[in-house]
Amino acid sequence: MSQAIQVFTTAAPGFFGLNTQDSPLDLAAGFALVANNCIIDQYGRIGSRKGYSYLNSSTGDLGSNSVGSLHELVQSDGTTTVLATGNNKLFTFDGSALSTLTYDGGGTAPTITANNWHCASLNGIAYFFQSGYDPLLYDPSRSTKFRRISEQSGYVATAPQANIVLSAYGRLWAANTATNKTTVYFSDLTAGHIWTGGTAGSLDVSRVWGYGSDEITGLASHNGYLFIFGKKQILVYQNASTPSTMQLSDTIIGTGCLARDSISNIGTDVIFLSNTGVRSLLRTVSEKSLPFRDLSKNVRNDLMTAVASESSDGSSVKAAFSERNAFYLLVLQNSKQVYCFDTRGQLEDGSSRVTTWDSIEPTALLARRNSDLLIGKTGYIAKYTNYQDNTSSYRMQYYTNHADLGNQSQTSILKRLSIVVVGGSNQYVTFKWAFDFSSNYLSVDAYIPTQGESYYNVGSYDNSAGQTITVSIASPAVITATDSSYFLTGTLSTDTVRLTTTGALPTGLATGTDYYIINASSPGSTTCNLSSTLGGSAINTSGSQSGTHTLTHTSPSVTTQYSDGVALQTLSVSASGTGKIVQTGYEADINGSALSIQKIEIQAKNGKYS
Repeated sequence: MSQAIQVFTTAAPGFFGLNTQDSPLDLAAGFALVANNCIIDQYGRIGSRKGYSYLNSSTGDLGSNSVGSLHELVQSDGTTTVLATGNNKLFTFDGSALSTLTYDGGGTAPTITANNWHCASLNGIAYFFQSGYDPLLYDPSRSTKFRRISEQSGYVATAPQANIVLSAYGRLWAANTATNKTTVYFSDLTAGHIWTGGTAGSLDVSRVWGYGSDEITGLASHNGYLFIFGKKQILVYQNASTPSTMQLSDTIIGTGCLARDSISNIGTDVIFLSNTGVRSLLRTVSEKSLPFRDLSKNVRNDLMTAVASESSDGSSVKAAFSERNAFYLLVLQNSKQVYCFDTRGQLEDGSSRVTTWDSIEPTALLARRNSDLLIGKTGYIAKYTNYQDNTSSYRMQYYTNHADLGNQSQTSILKRLSIVVVGGSNQYVTFKWAFDFSSNYLSVDAYIPTQGESYYNVGSYDNSAGQTITVSIASPAVITATDSSYFLTGTLSTDTVRLTTTGALPTGLATGTDYYIINASSPGSTTCNLSSTLGGSAINTSGSQSGTHTLTHTSPSVTTQYSDGVALQTLSVSASGTGKIVQTGYEADINGSALSIQKIEIQAKNGKYS
């Protein structure tokens, strides 16, 4: 007796983000094994990230060098200035052009040979700190100039040549000089150029470390506390708004910060890269006895393997929190990877939903006051926007976990795969599937037609009336149609078509026979070949022909529904093969249109028990 086809549905696929940490057989259906160039969108769907567009048309004095750091100075009247570093220079950026700042300190201009500046703003002035260099400042009253802090009017004492600077509680805090990595220096109130007298001072923590000697790797502030990060521990000082009465409140042992620029204040918390993964600072304080409850729990091994390839001082690691996009981005420059942590909510185990990006490759990040996300690149400053990487497409990839279709001891016979996608236009989605943990994927393309208006909120792209075609007498035969919606895929279609004629077809083709479309070169192609089998060879024709030929789809690929102006499209392909464990994947080149996956449907029959 013929087995009934069973339908297995996954709603909101990828909702939980990546999980490469746990056994793939034990994962919930909402986890992904690959989620590349993806985000979790506001509706909980796995979808394409945005791309970037260059804002400056000329590289100017930056040349072919990378942007080292980005900073935004916000003055009391709301005026903002974007500042950048690179090519051993300082720049202002007006949104379309980089302008090089020139020295006006009155002495000998500093010789700059590195671009690992750490920036902070205080009282309408931007400050630049980097180990081994006199700290610099930019005062917008001298809009094209910079100088050393020691050359500012009213300067008192020596500002530390620190690698870390923080603006908090009305003063600058600095740490990690070439000769002293255990002292935090703080300026006078509202005066980043006064480092002794008044309320300025320093705090030596060398005898406070509770986990052996350490060095300061970062500073952060939150809710009246000052957090001093070491490599393997964190010191928590309370009442930091009044340094003279500041006291050690807590010590977190075994967890520290690996990279200065990984620290991001997200308003309600502070996120940072630790020696055990990406962490929430406040949760680390409250759950210090649970050292493995980190935001990156589900990708920890992969993440930390990539981190091991970064520079030992952490300078190749960058990060930013985007409030508009509700994500924390961690950039690993040497590994050319970006980890995207969704901040809208947490999973039950306290971890974040995580995806990866592999083709943006930022060298610096800046989340602006107006919510724009700026991206430092080689020679350029870009904005996170639209759905192209500076006019080029990028590849979105989503793969499910490995799962049995109801019974681990019974073989499943795959018959059809369908997905509901949101968005997309004039592009392919590649369906992939494999069995029993094999990486030898079968693949088929399905085409999303150019979006347009449809009656009754439904658009159908199978046209049961058929399409007039011509057939060449050739090896292989070339099929030509005037309606490009027929040739739905690039190299292989799982849709079957049939031919009819008012006369006679050439030898090699027949009426009443199912054929597969192959070798349609691109979306909008009007030519293809036909094959007798899925993925088979192109058919050759010979002899003569007569009359008018018509090609008709017998298994439609795409049905589109429109709801509130959003296209919901069902893409469906025939699938084949057998196995006990099934994994499916979906890839698409994003080239101007957002694309999200709302639902996956697998049709299969039960096979043999074993």
